[in-house]
Amino acid sequence: QVQLVESGGGLVQAGGSLRLSCAASGVGNTFSMFAVGWYRQAPGKQREYVALIRSGGTTMYAESVKGRYTISRDDAKNTVYQQINSQRPDDKVVYYCTGAHDWGQGTQVTVSS
Repeated sequence: QVQLVESGGGLVQAGGSLRLSCAASGVGNTFSMFAVGWYRQAPGKQREYVALIRSGGTTMYAESVKGRYTISRDDAKNTVYQQINSQRPDDKVVYYCTGAHDWGQGTQVTVSS
């Protein structure tokens, strides 16, 4: 059974940086074949797409995060990362990763102004 676990969230000041991780287990040696995406959800709002990295490393971003977010992957560690720079004061946001038809439980990021 595939399991995705996000980590790296916490409190960050506006303008600061953060790196989130999404570690996959139960995928054997197939992780490199999966596309993995990041989404985020603020309280009272719908979950929205943030970024995607395909097998082979091709990346795609939502327009709202281009230039500030960088998604990357380390297939040897079955992990995808999301580097967030110039964090904006978007209050509390939960970031989720998804891949292989599964979702992680999310990691919360709180931005202080």
